[in-house]
Amino acid sequence: MPHSSDSSDSSFSRSPPPGKQDSSDDVRKVQRREKNRIAAQKSRQRQTQKADTLHLESEDLEKQNAALRKEIKQLTEEMKYFTSVLSNHEPLCSVLATSAPSPPEVVYSAHAFHQPHVSSPRFQP
Repeated sequence: MPHSSDSSDSSFSRSPPPGKQDSSDDVRKVQRREKNRIAAQKSRQRQTQKADTLHLESEDLEKQNAALRKEIKQLTEEMKYFTSVLSNHEPLCSVLATSAPSPPEVVYSAHAFHQPHVSSPRFQP
């Protein structure tokens, strides 16, 4: 009999009885699962928030792009208008007639064409 009591004493001193060990392991598993569940939930929330932010940014960039395309179209039309006004004005202009004709590859500066008597349809009231 002393042999059986020695074996029970040694197993008892090393670890808690099987019932207690199982319950503490279960508690740790439950805590770990809960912690993992919360971490996964936070991760999904961050991912959703990032996707929402990217979607809003994309919509904003699309609007900016559309506005810039509209402005390009308006400026192109304005340039056509001013080019037409200039080509109609050149034969009648006394200032241009007295100066030497410039070669076609010369680009006129913006100040050379300032004509206060000609207005752009874009700026008319």
